[in-house]
Amino acid sequence: MIPKTNPTVGARSSSNRISYHWIILTALAIVQIIGSSISMAAGIMVTPLSDPEGDFGWSIAVIGAALATFFLVGAIFSPISGWLADRYGTRKIMVLCGALFALSMFLLGFVSSLWQFFLVFSLMLAVTQSIAMGPMIAAVNVWFRNKLGIAVGLLWGAQGLGAGLMASGVAVLLDNVGWRGTFWSIAAVGGALVLLSAAFFRSRPADRGMRAYGVEADEPVEVAWSDRLQAIRMKVFNEHIRTTKEFWNLPLIHHLGCTGHAIILIYSVPIAVEQGISLTAAALILSLISIFSIVSRFLAPMFAERFGGKPAMAAALALQGSTVLILFWAQDAWTFYLFAVLFGIGFGGEMSAYPVVNRQYFGSGPLSTFYGIEMMGAFLGHAVATGLAGLVIYATGSFDPVLMISMGFSLGGVLVVLSLSPSTHVLIPDWELALPEEARTLPTPAES
Repeated sequence: MIPKTNPTVGARSSSNRISYHWIILTALAIVQIIGSSISMAAGIMVTPLSDPEGDFGWSIAVIGAALATFFLVGAIFSPISGWLADRYGTRKIMVLCGALFALSMFLLGFVSSLWQFFLVFSLMLAVTQSIAMGPMIAAVNVWFRNKLGIAVGLLWGAQGLGAGLMASGVAVLLDNVGWRGTFWSIAAVGGALVLLSAAFFRSRPADRGMRAYGVEADEPVEVAWSDRLQAIRMKVFNEHIRTTKEFWNLPLIHHLGCTGHAIILIYSVPIAVEQGISLTAAALILSLISIFSIVSRFLAPMFAERFGGKPAMAAALALQGSTVLILFWAQDAWTFYLFAVLFGIGFGGEMSAYPVVNRQYFGSGPLSTFYGIEMMGAFLGHAVATGLAGLVIYATGSFDPVLMISMGFSLGGVLVVLSLSPSTHVLIPDWELALPEEARTLPTPAES
């Protein structure tokens, strides 16, 4: 299909155009909330899985291996899920996400042996989360030309809120309806909500004869690309971004930042318990981290859009890394809570600016594949933290070395951020000139 304009289709009222962009954002936010239940369930499941008097009685080492495998599989599949969204459209991938979520959670209720847990959780649900957290976040770039920072902030804020609610919800369900009832309920409700969201979602504004938010009314409406032309655009765009150092450094930064905060998310509660804080009081550390991360999840993308992604990422990583110093001297509950508040702000800001940064460096090309590569760096960070930190604690018998490792990864990320190009201009503004004429947008960057 050759791109063309359609003034009739594009001439909808401004209020209708604007309202549907927020319907799209709501659908994406629902998927983020549901998708976050997977990783939140992981932390809550450790206790019932390791209870020697329960139905499983597995060792912490085995459970840790399953979690590391979960993140490793997520890392491997993230670029694939992004490629699938770029190639076949985000809406189809959202339907796949909903169906796979429902099936995986339903099967998790039947798990009774270790190999089944690895298959369902470490493989199927890892693939599901890579879809929910990659293409679904990258899709916001397509729908918002302006106000991208606000849209991304709302999306990440919803994920942070959903993570906090899901953690409590899963725990309550496990206490009241048991293992099978918990995951069957999550399968039914979560799967239905994602599939319902897909019914309202469209991969591109052109699928509804609309323009992205902020596109002027006199600009042409781009008709959806044919599969052949979309494949050509993806190939040429990815060839061009691979020539920039940002293509390599941004996934590395995400890896360093996620390794740094993953160590804290896993071991901050045990550190507090070692200092004599009760488990109930120590659990509030994670809640405070989640709650205050919502603030920076929302504000960091807007800061990045207004002042540039480079200072936004550097500030968040610096705060995330430096606040770990508090844990070396923390003894009282209030000190741990102070740490959680400050760390949560850095933690939320570290992860949420990437869609805005990608737009600033690479423009409006098919970015889902690249965002999937960035998410691969993030998932690998969690996998490294799960394995490396456990080995270090086992070898040294102390938490201090892993705190130093956490700081090193986060502050190392700051150094890589400082090596990036200024985020004030697109690095590949003329990439479409390498396309055949029928595969270019109207107008091409050189003609605009």
